[in-house]
Amino acid sequence: MKYISTRGQTAPMDFSDVLLMGLAPDGGLMLPEQYPSIDSATLDEWRTLSYPQLAMAIMQRFATDIPATDLQDIIERTYTADVFGSDEIVPVRKLEDDLYILGLSNGPTLAFKDVAMQFLGNAFEYVLKKKGARITIIGATSGDTGSAAEYALRGKENIEVFMLSPYGKMSEFQRAQMYSLTDDNIHNIAIDGMFDDCQDIVKALQQDAAFKAAYNLGTVNSINWGRILAQIVYYFKAYFAVTTSNDEKISFSVPSGNFGNICAGHIAREMGLPVDRLIVATNENDVLNDFFNQGAYQPRPAEQTYVTSSPSMDISKASNFERFVYLLLDKDSARVHELFEGVKAGQGFDLSDLMEAVNTRYGFAAGKSTHSDRLQTIKALYEQHGELVDPHTADGIKVAKELQRAGEVIVCAETALPVKFADTIVEAVGQIEIARPAHTEGLEDLPQHVVVLNNDPELVAEQIRQHVTANPA
Repeated sequence: MKYISTRGQTAPMDFSDVLLMGLAPDGGLMLPEQYPSIDSATLDEWRTLSYPQLAMAIMQRFATDIPATDLQDIIERTYTADVFGSDEIVPVRKLEDDLYILGLSNGPTLAFKDVAMQFLGNAFEYVLKKKGARITIIGATSGDTGSAAEYALRGKENIEVFMLSPYGKMSEFQRAQMYSLTDDNIHNIAIDGMFDDCQDIVKALQQDAAFKAAYNLGTVNSINWGRILAQIVYYFKAYFAVTTSNDEKISFSVPSGNFGNICAGHIAREMGLPVDRLIVATNENDVLNDFFNQGAYQPRPAEQTYVTSSPSMDISKASNFERFVYLLLDKDSARVHELFEGVKAGQGFDLSDLMEAVNTRYGFAAGKSTHSDRLQTIKALYEQHGELVDPHTADGIKVAKELQRAGEVIVCAETALPVKFADTIVEAVGQIEIARPAHTEGLEDLPQHVVVLNNDPELVAEQIRQHVTANPA
């Protein structure tokens, strides 16, 4: 399996190299030359596998340069009951007839990002040791990626982590998770701006070839292919949990900001998983909702991005969207390059002539949820089912219910545990005791360590220079 760039100007590469790289040298995103095709007989074989076994069956088709025994060791160390609370790893629970929740938030930081990030941390360490190399991770977070990455990479050899977050825009719990860490290799930087500003800084430094080479820059944002690969697995697992035959189709509703999670569902569908629809659920930052309903993609400047009560989705430039557009445009890398260079310059694009393919060939649909919608959804679920969900998951459930067709089975991808967004939960249902794992008790009272910087890539570069020794020129 070789990997190529959506922009077409990067030579084919192995999985291990792509894992460490982040953005491609040509500014694009790496993805396989083609996706593996999974037939019904293989689905039957996979249906009874444990989560680690299923992860191995899928990942070995993508990570072909890692010996099978080594890959199996990485996976078995990653997906354990000790780390994720049960052998199921991602348990599915029934909410109503034909409506389920895929429990993705049982890892160390109580968010779906843990499922991929725990794998990434172990895979990074393995590959770096094999290569005798080190890496400087620079990432951007709107709330959950940062803590999941830091908890997965803290104390790891040959890895320094610089995580950018929007100053004052995350929940109290999210800030405490990240900023309370004291590991020497973890560096938190709060940027005076929005998540999109943080993401733009990451891309600017990634695209500075000399700086990237000097400091071995990599990333853990969902532009990293390893993240997407790990997420593909749980779409298969969810399908097997709610079906008994490969003749059945199900749909997924996925809260979406950066298009990483649902991109993994899209790839699972391309591989042959019997998925009917992939429902993109946005909050007030509804750029993706506009595209999947009308075909026009118009990213907004950071100052026009809303600060909402589902903050992990406060994103107006969806990085992973480029991987889908590449397929939608029949792998026309020159056109992809042209469109996304325009996006970088603040321009949008219109692919409304391809909407039939978007909705039918690729199965996408979309809807939007607002603050009042998520409060109403949280309240109704709590009163009717005794089920508390976080505001992002509420967005997914609201849109699923709104778009659900007769007889359509929908699995909603959970984003996080409710305790991470206690203020919104209390606003929705009143003052209640919100369950929290023992290891998070007193988290918000710990001292916090963060550097606050203006929105300027050079200021972040200087932080990296202070802590990492550059390679010889």
